[in-house]
Amino acid sequence: MGCMRLPRVVFANLLARSRVRPALAVLLLIAAATSAACPAQPAPNSAPSDAALLAALTRDFAKLAPQTIHPPQGVLARPYLTPAGFYQEMWDWDGFFIGAHWANQSPDDAKYLRDWVLSFTAAADADGYVAGCISPSGPRQLFGKFAMKPFLAQGALLAAVQLNDYSWLRAAWPTMQRIEAYRRRTQFDARWKLWFWDYALQSGADNSASLTNDLHDRSAILAVDASVWAMREDEAMSALARRLGYAAEAARYREEAAETRRAILARLWNAEEGVFLNRRRDTGAWVRSLSWSSFVPLAFGIVPRADAERMIREHLLNPKEMRAPYGFRSLSASDPLYNNDAIIKPYSNWRGPVWINANYLDWIALRRYGFDKEAHWLAVTLAGVLDRDITRWGSMHECYNAETGDGLAPTPAQSPNGVFAGFVGWNLLAQDMLQCEVTGEHCMTLGITEGQS
Repeated sequence: MGCMRLPRVVFANLLARSRVRPALAVLLLIAAATSAACPAQPAPNSAPSDAALLAALTRDFAKLAPQTIHPPQGVLARPYLTPAGFYQEMWDWDGFFIGAHWANQSPDDAKYLRDWVLSFTAAADADGYVAGCISPSGPRQLFGKFAMKPFLAQGALLAAVQLNDYSWLRAAWPTMQRIEAYRRRTQFDARWKLWFWDYALQSGADNSASLTNDLHDRSAILAVDASVWAMREDEAMSALARRLGYAAEAARYREEAAETRRAILARLWNAEEGVFLNRRRDTGAWVRSLSWSSFVPLAFGIVPRADAERMIREHLLNPKEMRAPYGFRSLSASDPLYNNDAIIKPYSNWRGPVWINANYLDWIALRRYGFDKEAHWLAVTLAGVLDRDITRWGSMHECYNAETGDGLAPTPAQSPNGVFAGFVGWNLLAQDMLQCEVTGEHCMTLGITEGQS
């Protein structure tokens, strides 16, 4: 006979009714004792333990992660990284985050990040321009010249550290310098000492409410994220130059990074609102749109602790702004443009949905400034979202409804031939976060310091 548990209140009621029937009372007392000895059962629909969730995600990712690695094809002469599923091209920051995951899981697999670096440097022209997306048939240019985001040196440093090998960088170094110089000529405002995107699509946050895709208003906005990424790129260039023996170049890149850092703190910090905001280049007017990019400086420790804690408490953890039931929104819920629409063409939706790469940066920030409980919540929540998505679809979506946790794009209707294409890409970072929270291992912070992962 199986073990049956009944609530205590049921036994009490039955015993009260059986007071004139002693035999029944004895049987009920025996049943009560048997029930008490039964092992506790989990509540219906209860969430799995953190360790069980990690085990499930690890099993699923063992099948899905290899989809991001493609053999050489066409102009891509090395194995190359793609988001997989809906996207089969090699992208700039997608490849950086995917490659960082592979490098964090195994130092030997940093070879994929190394090859990502060498593939992009091989595609640069004589001026230092390199497209942000490359397919086997060649560079993919969107809205004209879609220049690569500043991630190349950061990826090169992480790959070299994990491989314990800098020798492969020497031949690529002149091209990397040319790419950095091109970016400085085309995306740096010497008056403000800050950086800008040509348009929102170039930033990767395709339709960001804090930027613009108006082709009549290009290069118009001093951007928090562009400035932080450029600062980190110069920091990485400095670290690489030191390792390659170029002391003067190391010093120059170090000072350029410091100049950008000072400008971010002095000119993009809005003390009244306690948050970083974009600004117009022409007038200096604040772009009062609180998006995911406002929080990028927190991930890399450039914010004084008091300001960081204020920003996290008042904005990031504020359920009326960034914190949602299923992660952090890409745009504040108080913004009139906030939505969770499933959009992927002509660009993806960064006006509300949860994006794993952006949340990964928030996770780093929470841990950096001592919000350990919230960091744990985020890692477990995101892993749960992906686990449910994989169970239902066999793959993942590129972003998620912040209020329901449902996958958004690509939908089957948006996929080729009406069959759900899926997405893998930087969603792999959810494994790194959960591993760190559950086991204390693979705690990747994307630090620039040599030898630090």
